[in-house]
Amino acid sequence: MKKLKIGLFIDSFFPMVDGVVMVVDNYARRLCQSAEVTVFAPGSKQKGFDDSVFPYRVVRSKILKVPKLDYVLPCPGLDRKFKRAMEEADLDIVHLHSPATIGRAGLAHARKHNIPVVAHMHSQFKRDFSAVVSWKWFVNLMMKYAMKIYNRCDVCWAVNGEIARLLYEDYGCKVKPTVQRNATEMLPLEDPQKARALDERYGILPREKVFLFVGRLVLVKGILFLADALKVLKDRGLKFRMFFVGSGQEGEIRLRKRLEELELSECILTGSVSDREELRLCYARADLFLFPSLYDANSIVQIEAASQRTPSVFLEGAATASTVTADRNGYLAPNDPAAFADKILAVLPNELDRLTPEEAEKKRTAFESVREHAFRELYLTWDQLAEKVLKDYEKIVADYRSEHGEKR
Repeated sequence: MKKLKIGLFIDSFFPMVDGVVMVVDNYARRLCQSAEVTVFAPGSKQKGFDDSVFPYRVVRSKILKVPKLDYVLPCPGLDRKFKRAMEEADLDIVHLHSPATIGRAGLAHARKHNIPVVAHMHSQFKRDFSAVVSWKWFVNLMMKYAMKIYNRCDVCWAVNGEIARLLYEDYGCKVKPTVQRNATEMLPLEDPQKARALDERYGILPREKVFLFVGRLVLVKGILFLADALKVLKDRGLKFRMFFVGSGQEGEIRLRKRLEELELSECILTGSVSDREELRLCYARADLFLFPSLYDANSIVQIEAASQRTPSVFLEGAATASTVTADRNGYLAPNDPAAFADKILAVLPNELDRLTPEEAEKKRTAFESVREHAFRELYLTWDQLAEKVLKDYEKIVADYRSEHGEKR
């Protein structure tokens, strides 16, 4: 059987790293085992970055560097080599992961050659645009441009039901997107006791609860909110350790200052942890993963937590919590630090409980049930997802050719 030729189009790529870049990399790494995969991406500010490290083909476009920003402006329309590479790839399907210049180039190529286009919505675009530009009229213009691209695509995917709803009801997507979840390559720790190695390293006492946050230390992810909630827990007498895994310039400075002001010596800022085994130990050791972000659409870190049977606590109404069934496979709390702390105390068996033995056992059983449901219902590997995505591609191509004829 002839291998499917897949083009993944993205407007940022390594060495720049963000959530969408990691999604595309994981798609490509697995799909290239059964298909011919090419990632079409912008060039890099970093000279000498070697794309041969990837098991799939990468085609880079010319760029314009944007002052004071990590991101670059791809210019595929001015790049003959890039255009020629698209032609030579002889694609069967185009998959857009962003609606900017490279996404637009992928759409134009698909229309020229009569092949289907999948648009993948990874984020809350309007919020992203508003974070960069303060002019409302310009944000609306960018939204109009993005939706014009997506509404010309044949199939739309969103990372969860809330993003699908947002795009359809608020952003003007003509068809409600199908949910295509994110995943992780992280496997469950075979012996959870191995995670106890962190106890000796950080002096964690047996009676202390362990909480975890993983992600960029930026204010939009609720890190200062989390500090305030932890202060409430401390004032109420709970013994705990809190790990903030990640880095960020201004956000990290602000967080350290807030923790000092609140005298939260229980909190440990580890910096970024690139060792995946070390990160797996952190997830496995944590009693709860705390993620009070209203910014994220569907963060991979919450799937990583579920891989180790560690339930997450989210804010009510958060898009990234839309895969969660409250008190079944995760927890939802009001957008208030004290109420967030209340929820932690309510669900987590702890020494502050004043319960009868029967009530205590019931609480432990309920918590263990949530841990198990988080693993069974929220954990998904990239291998599992890639197998599904490939079948989806094949059906999309077959249906498109049945309706529109062969590619040109």
